Amino acid sequence: MRRTAARPGSVPAGPGPVPGAPEGTPAPEGPAEPGQAPAAPAPAPAASAAPAGQVLRTEFPFELPRGYVDDSGTVHRHGVMRLATARDELIPLRDVRVQENPAYLSVVLLGRVITRLGTLPMVHDGVVENMFASDLAFLQDFYRQVNAEGHTRAGVTCPHCEQPFEVELGGSRLGES
Repeated sequence: MRRTAARPGSVPAGPGPVPGAPEGTPAPEGPAEPGQAPAAPAPAPAASAAPAGQVLRTEFPFELPRGYVDDSGTVHRHGVMRLATARDELIPLRDVRVQENPAYLSVVLLGRVITRLGTLPMVHDGVVENMFASDLAFLQDFYRQVNAEGHTRAGVTCPHCEQPFEVELGGSRLGES
């Protein structure tokens, strides 16, 4: 496993959230598994990490261009997508459907990050695979925007001639950044 040093000004990741606990509740400290030493407490975040009162936005509402039509004929257009985690992008790679057809990656990935769609009790890849192509394309673009903080281009400088230019960060398909 390759490890890299933390960037200056970055905040080290602490233990994950406690399932079922309110957002922001830290995980209990102690051994991760029996027989292991307790984890060292995470250092306090740097004061300049985020302005006071600023909260990380993790859910984003959307409206589908056409809407998902369920078995009873109800059209669902309004939904919510959450930020993707590394796990969200890695787990679908183990899915047999994705291994057999890489284009299926976006369907499985969107099924993981869409948290609400209309009045549906649950959103999963089966819902996403039955959406209209225009809605799927919309969600793929929305996913890229949400997870790239609204853009997929970055300004860089050529190491040889020192001229600034922009590069595209987004991959051709979801999960391929």
